[in-house]
Amino acid sequence: MTETPPRPERRTPHSTYRLQVSPDFTLHDATRVLPYLHDLGVDWVYLSPLLASEPGSTHGYDVVAFDHVDPERGGEEGLAALSAEARRLGMGVLVDIVPNHVGVATPSEDPWWWDVLKLGRGSEHATAFDVDWAAGDGRIVIPVIGDDDESAIEVGEDEVRYHDQRFPLAPGTTTLEEQHYELVNWRAADEDLNYRRFFAVNTLAAVRVEDPEVFAETHVEVKRWFDEGLVDGLRVDHPDGLRDPKRYLDDLAALTGGAYVLVEKILEPGELLPADWATDGTTGYDALALIDRVLTDPAGEAPLTALEDRLRGTPVDWERMVHDNKRAVADGILHSEVLRITREVSRVLETRGESADEDAVADAIGELFACFPVYRSYLPEGREHLEQAFARAREERLELATTYDVLEPVLHDEWSQPARRFQQTSGMVMAKGVEDCSFYRWSRLTSLNEVGADPSIFSIGVDDFHAAMADRQRDWPHAMVTLSTHDTKRGEDVRARITVLAEEPGHWERSLDELLRLAPVPDPAFGSLLWQAVLGTWTPDHLPDLPERLHGYAEKAMREAGDRTTWTEPDEAYEAAVHAAVEAVFDSAEVQQVLVDLATRIDEPAQSNSLAAKLVAITMPGVPDVYQGSELWETSLVDPDNRRPVDFDHRAEVLAGTAEDDAAAKLHVTCTALTLRRERPELFTGYTPLTASGAAAGHVVAFDRGGAITVATRLPVGLAAAGGWGDTALDLPEGRWHDLLTGLDTDGRLADLLATHPVALLVRNG
Repeated sequence: MTETPPRPERRTPHSTYRLQVSPDFTLHDATRVLPYLHDLGVDWVYLSPLLASEPGSTHGYDVVAFDHVDPERGGEEGLAALSAEARRLGMGVLVDIVPNHVGVATPSEDPWWWDVLKLGRGSEHATAFDVDWAAGDGRIVIPVIGDDDESAIEVGEDEVRYHDQRFPLAPGTTTLEEQHYELVNWRAADEDLNYRRFFAVNTLAAVRVEDPEVFAETHVEVKRWFDEGLVDGLRVDHPDGLRDPKRYLDDLAALTGGAYVLVEKILEPGELLPADWATDGTTGYDALALIDRVLTDPAGEAPLTALEDRLRGTPVDWERMVHDNKRAVADGILHSEVLRITREVSRVLETRGESADEDAVADAIGELFACFPVYRSYLPEGREHLEQAFARAREERLELATTYDVLEPVLHDEWSQPARRFQQTSGMVMAKGVEDCSFYRWSRLTSLNEVGADPSIFSIGVDDFHAAMADRQRDWPHAMVTLSTHDTKRGEDVRARITVLAEEPGHWERSLDELLRLAPVPDPAFGSLLWQAVLGTWTPDHLPDLPERLHGYAEKAMREAGDRTTWTEPDEAYEAAVHAAVEAVFDSAEVQQVLVDLATRIDEPAQSNSLAAKLVAITMPGVPDVYQGSELWETSLVDPDNRRPVDFDHRAEVLAGTAEDDAAAKLHVTCTALTLRRERPELFTGYTPLTASGAAAGHVVAFDRGGAITVATRLPVGLAAAGGWGDTALDLPEGRWHDLLTGLDTDGRLADLLATHPVALLVRNG
């Protein structure tokens, strides 16, 4: 018997670089990119999901098998080759894993799902899926049939076909009525679905990794990676969907030998990551929110709020909008989850000799979800969030007081099924109601409408930023820092451009009014969101694929907003008007002139914001991640736009100095900072805020990480309007300091230090 070799000592990255591995960019392609990443200063490569997924999947989150690497992504050989090259270069490997769900869009591709559909509860994999069999009369409800399309179902000798989908026939049966599943109209998912999903995606069925056998079977390939030394760390997708995230992370730590692990956890403002989780921290949305807001001018809040209110014809109450949209989700696309919790509450009450009106219970649960202040709680800790939800729900719906009295002890009981399922579901409601709806309905300043952020928090001061960084250095020094991901609504440089509008609210309002006059849309507030997206991506020499990208964004944004048109019931006239506005971007000379004037005004301060955000992100406490391609301008919009192919050959040429790019300064900042973090980690072991003296002191954010000093410009429009830095000087620690970006020594005078770049990275001479 072959012994498992001892695992290497635990490693922690100094930085990571995210690559989207797909059938069009395989592990072999990624392997060829590693030398460039190493030259860029990257320490670890960070890979999107690798396990076998739905055929042709561009993202890999629809896993269909847990025992091998996806052949379309390079397979076992591809991972081995990449790992070997990473080891040669001294780099680590971080991989994204998906423990919450599997892809079931093509049942024949997922052997577990196929077996359960074929054999029902008699399948050896039946316990792997979270199915309420009783609610489906012993059958899994599968909502796939189009309206008036039942005639397309064909029953063959050994399988059922519906268009290009295949389903198994149970042994010895020949009719649909005898199967362990029922094909129903797609609209039935809102009420009748009886298996847990990923959010509201019917084709992603949740798995029960809380079951030790299921955990072992779903992590067999992950275990091999660590046993064979192929991988050094993991990023855990959507831990809030798991029954018990803490236990899962403990199990994962045991399986990996305590490897570096990050969780894709969204924290609301003021919320803390549970300190007893076996993780090094989050994937960095909390850091992103802080960076964006310290670079946002607070003076823009009042005029931009007034503009939004004028466009909508009424003041926007963000908290009320969130509540109402979450409630609509609980009553709509996720109502089947509410009903399942209701059934489980009834079972608990029955064992206690109690009862409650099921309609009232469902109503109360929906209201609790709408009132829940964070994504989820983790009982027994985190009871305060549940208590806050009950308190607000009682204020919202006084007539349900008696039902709340019945529910409260049930949902506070950490061992009860309703309490555990409530915890798994609250994050789904939050995500669909806020990220996928409210973010598209409030357009005050859309750079703030980002995953993991609260758009109602407009900006933070430098002192608050420093306080947050000190806490981060103390509590989560190895958590990830990010600016762009595959889930961000807008790429980092789109946000940097939009952020300038907080300093130019009057000019923006006049320009927007003109754009809405030239290319009107039925909803001018949505028009504001659309034109901000255009401004964030558009330049006079725009890329040839920009029209297609903007049309795709417009469709997704207005349908996600869901107030004028939806995915399931599109309003053709409304959508045509919005697409006509997009066409005007490229067809109307008048529209283009407005955009040219506006872009000319914001381009320079936008680049200042971009470089400031990049340097701060790479040098602040935590492990910085560079999302693929974002060492140059990252002007992507929401997925799938942000998963477009990246021209790594061009980036390598720019880095080598053999090609030009107008974002070369960003690549220079990125490379310099990443290389310093990798080569001189001892300079990044603390956090001390630095202050400046002089009239422009409020326009700089600076900190000392323990020998490496970051200096970044903030609010560049206001700085220029005030006449520049003047005699403002940074109060540097003792010693002679040298800027790695320019090669020049400095005495702290910002007019000299920041004459070439709006940022500086200082180390001591000698």
